[in-house]
Amino acid sequence: MKKQVISKKRIADHGEVFTCKREVNAMLDLVKQETERIESRFLEPACGTGNFLTEILERKLRVVEAHYGKSQLDYEQYAILAVSSIYGIDILEDNVQQCRHRLFGVFEWSYTSRFKNKAKNRCREAVRFILERNIIWGDALTLKTVGEKPKYIVFSEWSPVNGSMLKRRDFTFHELLTHEGMKALPLFSDLGEDVFIPTPEKRYPPIHFMEVADVDR
Repeated sequence: MKKQVISKKRIADHGEVFTCKREVNAMLDLVKQETERIESRFLEPACGTGNFLTEILERKLRVVEAHYGKSQLDYEQYAILAVSSIYGIDILEDNVQQCRHRLFGVFEWSYTSRFKNKAKNRCREAVRFILERNIIWGDALTLKTVGEKPKYIVFSEWSPVNGSMLKRRDFTFHELLTHEGMKALPLFSDLGEDVFIPTPEKRYPPIHFMEVADVDR
């Protein structure tokens, strides 16, 4: 996406200017090793239409293709894991919709070009569901969703367990950024650094990675 500005009004109202692909790649190359780790999580708090997130997903899926491309089941499992590691927030609804659309397009192109008519709608549904959960219409400053009834943003953590299973835990963004309540019982890492362990808003039993969309039905 080469266009940096949609309108002067959006710049004035929201400071919206998109980052060019060259700059995106230069910045991501500073953490290149992490962008090529399938399970490494990324959050873009002002994701726009997804210039950073789509590039990260492309990098991750190239790794998935290189390591698991010979087995469709393995590819599907690790591609879904790659998608599940990407998070975004934007205050403009059209940006959120386009970001989800572009991320799904990156997955769809990689998946369909490799497996063609063997590609499964079940897998596509799982990816769409995760993107609905991970790319949020909200305000990263207030930590709340945007719309008629704003509420604290909730993100889902997707963790692989027992091979083909995914464990989902929901956390409020507010909780993830707050250390309140930890002062009475501080925790420390092996290096002696203060660490924070958030409390999930909700836990779900492990489910097959192809069935994640069935939980909320």
